[in-house]
Amino acid sequence: MIPSGDEIMNVASFYLIFLVPFSVVLGYVLGGVFTFVTPFFVFGVIPVLDIIIGARKNNPSKEQEPAMREKFSYRFITFLCAPVQVVMVLWGAYVISLGILTPVELAGFVFSMGTSSGVLGINVSHELQHRVNRKLEPILARIMLWTVGYMHWAIEHVAGHHRNVATPQDPATARMGESFYAFWIRTVIGGFRSAWQIEKSRLEKKNLPVVGVHNRMILYLLSEAALVFGIFLVFGISAVLYFIVQAFIAFSLLEIVNYVEHYGLLRRQIGKERYEPVTFIHSWNSSNWLTNRFLFNLQRHSDHHYKPERRYQILRHFDESPQLPTGYAGMILLAAITPLWRLVMDHRVKEYRPQGDEI
Repeated sequence: MIPSGDEIMNVASFYLIFLVPFSVVLGYVLGGVFTFVTPFFVFGVIPVLDIIIGARKNNPSKEQEPAMREKFSYRFITFLCAPVQVVMVLWGAYVISLGILTPVELAGFVFSMGTSSGVLGINVSHELQHRVNRKLEPILARIMLWTVGYMHWAIEHVAGHHRNVATPQDPATARMGESFYAFWIRTVIGGFRSAWQIEKSRLEKKNLPVVGVHNRMILYLLSEAALVFGIFLVFGISAVLYFIVQAFIAFSLLEIVNYVEHYGLLRRQIGKERYEPVTFIHSWNSSNWLTNRFLFNLQRHSDHHYKPERRYQILRHFDESPQLPTGYAGMILLAAITPLWRLVMDHRVKEYRPQGDEI
C-alpha cells in the first residue's frame, strides 16, 4: 500500500531530532560563540516556536493504530539515532584531542555535545528500552546509555520507576516544593541504589550470586569504565574530561525532564505500601507539537505511563491528564529557576493531588 501524503509527513517530522546533532557540527564549523548554537536552539528557539505553533491534541484512530504501530519507518528513525549518537560522542572526543578550541569554543562545544546527548542519546534510548519483547531495540538503548555513562537507568526506569511512579518510593518523582537541585541529588543517588536493589533481587530469585558475571550493574559499570579507558588511550585525558562533562549534562537533562514529568503528583494509597493503579492522570502531559517531534512524543507522558508498551507514534493525548503550560524545552527553563517554577506549578499540582496526601 502506498502511504498517504499525511502519513509520509508525519514520519518525516520525527527526523527533526537530527537538527540537534547537526547544530553541534554547525557550531563547530562556524566557531567562536556559535559553538553555543545547540543550547540556544534547544532552550531558546524551540520554546518560542512551541508557543507559536501550539499544541496538537489529535490522536490516531483505533483503525489507524495497528498499522502505525507496526510501521517500520517509525522504528527505523530510532534505530538510526544509535549510530549517530555513538559517532557524535567519539567525534567530539577527537575534536577535543586536537587542542584547537579556544576557551569559549571549548565551553560551547562541550555544552552543545551534552545537550545533543541528552536529546538524541538518552531520549531515544528511553523509547527503545521499553521494547522488552524485542532483541535489537534494548541493545541499542544500552549502547546509547553507554555513551553517557548511565546504563543502570535501563534497569531502574523500566523495573523501578514505572512500578513506583507517583509514590514516595520512587526516586524519580519530585516532591511538591522540592527544587530541581535537591531533586537531582536525591534521584541520581536513589536511582542508582534502586537499580542495584532491583538487580540484586533478580539474581537472588534465580539463586545466582549477586557479585559475579550475571550482575548487569557490574557489567554496565565495567563497560562504561572500558569506554572511558579507551577514550583515554586513543584521544587523551582532555577527551576523558570532555566525555565526563557531556555525560553529566546529558543525564542532568534527563533528570530535569523527570522533575518536570512527575512534579508533585501522587497516586492514592489504598493499603500498606499499595497504591491505586497508574493511569493517565499520574504524569504531566504536554501535546505541544514541535517539542513532541524532537522528543518522539515523550511529552505525551501520561499515556506512556498508563500504557508503557505503546510505541511513541501512537501515544495519545487525554484532556483529563494534568497539562503543562508549555512544552518541555520551556518547562526546563522554568525548573531551573525554583521560585518561578513554584509560582507556575504549585497551584496546578494542588488541583490533581489526592486531598491530605503528602510526599
